Amino acid sequence: MKILFLPLAALASTTLLIGCGPQQAEDKKVVATAPAKSVELADTATQGAKPRLIATFPDSMNTPDGLALLPDGRVLLSIPNMADNSYPARIVELTAGGYKPFLSHLPPEPTTKHAAPMDLAMGPDGNLYYAENQYENSKDFKSRLMRALMKNGKPTGTIETAVDNFALANGTVWKGNDLYVTDSQWDLPDNDKGSAILHFTLAELKPGTTIHLKPKTKDPHVLAMFTTTVNETGVDNGADGIDYDSQGRLYTGSFGDGVLYRVTLKPDGSYASQEIVPVAGPKIPCIDGFVIDRATDKAYITSARLNSIDVVDLKTNAHSILARNGDTNGAGGRLDQPAEVLLKGKQLLISNYDNPVPHFVNTKSDAPHTESAIDLP
Repeated sequence: MKILFLPLAALASTTLLIGCGPQQAEDKKVVATAPAKSVELADTATQGAKPRLIATFPDSMNTPDGLALLPDGRVLLSIPNMADNSYPARIVELTAGGYKPFLSHLPPEPTTKHAAPMDLAMGPDGNLYYAENQYENSKDFKSRLMRALMKNGKPTGTIETAVDNFALANGTVWKGNDLYVTDSQWDLPDNDKGSAILHFTLAELKPGTTIHLKPKTKDPHVLAMFTTTVNETGVDNGADGIDYDSQGRLYTGSFGDGVLYRVTLKPDGSYASQEIVPVAGPKIPCIDGFVIDRATDKAYITSARLNSIDVVDLKTNAHSILARNGDTNGAGGRLDQPAEVLLKGKQLLISNYDNPVPHFVNTKSDAPHTESAIDLP
């Protein structure tokens, strides 16, 4: 899950192994200029690999978040602007020079007047689906799953509500023709610390139609439910990131208490069983986003509370630290409350959400707003 943030000035730089494109700010082309120098603070808490900077965003693009790898190799990034939502949310395409607009006019939820894209994924129908977190704006089940209609890999300009009445829609993953979406606040009348994975099929996600969930029930789309144990942070957000391993088993992690769950599926994509993964110590106290390398069954996890990227071997449950920083401002690519990760070949892309809650290593939202990368062996 994610929380809130602040601002900067110029644009992005350095190498990203993706398609090239001109830098743009807002919706207008600009002359590429060197970004303002940000002081790279000393960090005595550094462990492991040193992330490198791949993009810097202006204040109008705070809280970079969800990442999606498209079939043609392009990478999309959602920017919900949760730290300062006076700026409109957007989805951009990362480029070798920084970024360029992809979807700049996202439809706001009618009652909250805001759009808030989080995780996103391209469907087998060629359309882009993104989870929208309205929980910061309304606790009254206003979050949605949105569908951006595409043609030949490009947006048509039509964005519609595919599913509504989520509490806090968050992570998304397509597995064949099945879409799984986490709701970090799917509470029931007898469980106000609940969260869930919801399951939708391509056949029911028809363009031009909207599925209406039934809040505070075990809606037929609920695949699995979880309960968060609230710690000193006071955060009860549960299921957040989501992915599947080489055997097709789903995983999600709890933002509030760091528990990693495994959900085994039946051949038709429905629920078979669930269990807690006994991750070797030290404990990961907060699991935000993660991605699983299905060639190795290693999960790369953003431990947002500790400003860390951790690795869990899902075959052995071994746990190691790939990279960790102290309370940095993100300059130079240092981790600054990492929220989401994406594998592109041997490159791990990292969104630095930089929007802390109490008891996080990261203590304040501050510029620069950045995307980082770590080159894996």
